[in-house]
Amino acid sequence: MASLRDIQKRIDSTSKTKQITKAMEMVSASKMSKAEENAKSFVPYSEKIQEVVANIANNNMDVVHPMLEKRDVKKSGYFVITSDRGLAGAYNSGVLKKIYEAIHTKHQSTDEYTIIVVGRVGYEFFRKRGMPVSKSMLGMADQPDFNDIKELASETVQMFADEEIDELTMYYNHYKSAISQVVTSKQILPLTDLADMAGSTGTGNSQYEYEPDQEQILKVLLPQYAESLIYGALLDGKASEHAARMTAMRNATDNANELIDDLTLSYNRARQAAITQEINEIIGGVAALE
Repeated sequence: MASLRDIQKRIDSTSKTKQITKAMEMVSASKMSKAEENAKSFVPYSEKIQEVVANIANNNMDVVHPMLEKRDVKKSGYFVITSDRGLAGAYNSGVLKKIYEAIHTKHQSTDEYTIIVVGRVGYEFFRKRGMPVSKSMLGMADQPDFNDIKELASETVQMFADEEIDELTMYYNHYKSAISQVVTSKQILPLTDLADMAGSTGTGNSQYEYEPDQEQILKVLLPQYAESLIYGALLDGKASEHAARMTAMRNATDNANELIDDLTLSYNRARQAAITQEINEIIGGVAALE
């Protein structure tokens, strides 16, 4: 049985750990609130550029652009969003498990795909398993702006334009609420679902006047739209990351409280047993002297 001193040391160390996890929970809650605001504020821009792109593509059958055309897939690209740090519950493991299973189900060789990854956790995961990572970004800010991701997003879209990859699918955690994040996969390129986009926004029959012509506008807007999808997913992922870490730290704090209660009960029982033992020894000693 552990001594009183050993139990007290465990209580003290667990209390210190609880202070850390509680502080991390509060920090993550603050970051989550800001990240959620960023993600929501980006939605109007994303919806408007989607509306314009869908309107041009669907109402002008003569408009042709490589990003709108589905081609034979010789090589797939996967854009994966993870975090740079752990202590976020199943935030990273969920998305990495899904992408890992998808790749091994679809591909027989590493020549058939490449990975673009955001976050140190994902980067180290793929590198350790010998999976090809063509581009990566580590040390992403907790509240990223578009300039932080612009270069990587632009280079990724250019890989499709240069036919280095024939499709691009994104894997990330979609933020639903502070306690719910859903691992999501979404095809970014080619943009083959614009008809559904126009229908979902109810703007299929909107009328616009364009200057210059629609084809020139699409050459500019389509890459920007694809980049905005990546940036929007990053904002979504960051909100999910902070929410997952807040929940994980809250659970850790609750577990620490339970452990402290159990240790305190054990300490009191051991102390009571020690006192009882001392009393018995005193009584025994007195009896021996009589």
